[in-house]
Amino acid sequence: MTTQMLIAIAVFVGVMALVVSEKIHRGVAALIGAVVLISLQVLTFDEAMGEIDFNTMGVLIGMMLFVGIAKRSGLFEYVAVKAAKLSKGDPVKIMISFIIITAVLSGLLDNVTTVLLIGPMTYMVCEMLDVNPIPFFMSEIFASNIGGTATLIGDPPNIMIGSATGFDFNDFIVNDGFCILFVLIAVVLVYRAIYGRKMKVAEENRLAIMELDANDAIKDRSLFIKSVVMIVLIVIGFMIHGQFNIPSSIVALGAAAIMLVISGVELDEAVKEVEWPTIGFFLGLFIVVGGLSVTGVLDIVAAWLTNATGGNEVVAILLIIWASALISSILDNIPYVATMIPVLMAMQANGMDVTPLWWALSLGACLGGNGTLIGASANVVLSEISKRHGYPISFISYLKTGFPMMIMTVAIATVYCIVRYVLLV
Repeated sequence: MTTQMLIAIAVFVGVMALVVSEKIHRGVAALIGAVVLISLQVLTFDEAMGEIDFNTMGVLIGMMLFVGIAKRSGLFEYVAVKAAKLSKGDPVKIMISFIIITAVLSGLLDNVTTVLLIGPMTYMVCEMLDVNPIPFFMSEIFASNIGGTATLIGDPPNIMIGSATGFDFNDFIVNDGFCILFVLIAVVLVYRAIYGRKMKVAEENRLAIMELDANDAIKDRSLFIKSVVMIVLIVIGFMIHGQFNIPSSIVALGAAAIMLVISGVELDEAVKEVEWPTIGFFLGLFIVVGGLSVTGVLDIVAAWLTNATGGNEVVAILLIIWASALISSILDNIPYVATMIPVLMAMQANGMDVTPLWWALSLGACLGGNGTLIGASANVVLSEISKRHGYPISFISYLKTGFPMMIMTVAIATVYCIVRYVLLV
């Protein structure tokens, strides 16, 4: 171990400790780590800039801008009211509808944005039905992380993996998406079994839902239509961008630019919708992990993993998917994936076929985020919405349901990976 390696490790551990402790904002912690590495000349400024994945940055900023403008139309509230009415005011059917809506939106947009949109509408419907909203919020937390796993843009770890490997939107649908279909069905069946007979509502409350008019949710009909059209075009863009060698960030930023033009929303207003602390966190994190990569620390880790698995594909898949799930359930999956990407690349350089491991990493990290209340950003955001309305979700109460459900979903993903990438090859 060289002095440079030890400094890089110390900075990484220090940043992770600050992130977990939540003593300061995680974005500030990551940026402090980046400044320390550059100041101590572990990385030159040019090397630090080279470690930043600007494609990931572009996708995040582009989608945040787009959603920030689109939500002004009332589109997402309209969808929620429609789902409640189609469910005839039945709370279990509404829960299942919201699970599906949350999963789909999390795949097309991103899971944090989705829960910010769906949370307030969920509470409104539950208040009208006079039912406890916590089961709804819990199921939506799961749905957001599950749905986000299915696509390139649904969860930040997937954006990072796609940018590093060149996997496009279709690759994620074909590999992760097929698995997520089974996972989502299992989660719906479990929640229906748990709450199917417990949720009863008065007839007048059910009728109140049926009297809602979804059209009242539309705030700007012109922007509503434009948003729907643009969502369709964005999906098409992400599906074909790989065939034309166009970076996914260009699709996201292009969509944001078009929405700015056709919506008439001023740029200074639109940029307020971007989660700049999250962007700062990513920038700092890429540099901190880059310190481990440039100094050779991750090469050592990769060599150890290659030797530990003995080149056995099944052992490697099991190790990656379960380590990813368990670590991501207690730590934010973003820094974990940022660390593992160069490790897998180094394993590939050592001659190992790591293609199945990318999908094991994606599934494990994204699904593992459901294990605890702090496992993913969407969990924290939706629990805060629940608390704000007088229904706090404690760490322990979430753990009792969340962790067993996470184990079930990762077990399904494990079987899928073994069958898909080992037995059927």
